[in-house]
Amino acid sequence: MKVLVTGGLGYIGSHTVVELIANNYEVVIIDNLSNSEIFILDNIEKITGVRPIFYNINLLDSQGLEEVFNSHKIDGIIHFAAFKSVSESVKNPFKYYNNNLNSLMNVLNFMNNKNIKNIVFSSSCTVYGQPDKLPVSEAEPFKKATNPYAKTKQISEGMLEDFINFNDRVRGISLRYFNPVGAHDSALIGELPKGIPDNLVPYITQTAVGIREELSVFGKDYNTHDGTAIRDYIHVEDLAKAHLKAFNFLNDSEDKNNYEFFNVGTGIGYSVLDVINSFENINNLKLNFFFKDRRDGDIEEIYSDVKKSKKVLKWKSERSLDDMMSSAWRWQKNLANF
Repeated sequence: MKVLVTGGLGYIGSHTVVELIANNYEVVIIDNLSNSEIFILDNIEKITGVRPIFYNINLLDSQGLEEVFNSHKIDGIIHFAAFKSVSESVKNPFKYYNNNLNSLMNVLNFMNNKNIKNIVFSSSCTVYGQPDKLPVSEAEPFKKATNPYAKTKQISEGMLEDFINFNDRVRGISLRYFNPVGAHDSALIGELPKGIPDNLVPYITQTAVGIREELSVFGKDYNTHDGTAIRDYIHVEDLAKAHLKAFNFLNDSEDKNNYEFFNVGTGIGYSVLDVINSFENINNLKLNFFFKDRRDGDIEEIYSDVKKSKKVLKWKSERSLDDMMSSAWRWQKNLANF
């Protein structure tokens, strides 16, 4: 089968492409390199022995998309491509609404026109806002989004569900990620933020290697065991395997629901200081970090209930926090070779 992966040179996309190729899927990648680098394509080939078909196209470019869909018989789509910085979305919300929503709209239009039946959508645990109950399950209703990025994910899930209700030939799954971290075991692909990282772990690794002078910990007065915010961190390779399980489920399952959504996490909440301590201990390093005020748009605590993913998708996370921190550090050190 031929799978189109949008944002396939990005962090989660590249790991999922590797997983798809390892399971005998043919992959076509669309990525405009706005938050990725072309050498990742070379490294995917080094890992898998296969060079995926690649198009440098913006998903807002309908004419460019027409070329791709006319050139390939696409059997299904995994849609990653989107802007993802919470802080940037607060500063420039229109940029996020324009890109994240219109790119999905274009993908769905081509699915409808080209009779493509399956899509896995890259969603986020931010759709829940600050939930009333923890761990948060898929039954938890959406709260008011705490930032424009989260709102685009809420709207996108609604768009996808409405599209599937309108076109009952299509089946779709939204995967609500918690916090992907770590890197491939080969240290050939990993998280590669452009500019100053917005996420904790690449900021940690860049501080450790000397790119950043210090690490900022935003907020030390949250109602948590050590005062810092709590998240559910998941190894990116576990997350990539979840996409494979989801895509296979769409193709193989006789489940009657055309649209499903699943949490993808470990079910464990770690604080910012827990993550820092794990990184220091597993890599035998000391970090220079300082506390700062809370950031706009951040929530206090969230971690996942993953019973539904285990039961329906037959998927569960396998890697520990130490695994995540050691692989992230190997990737950061290996970046100097690319």
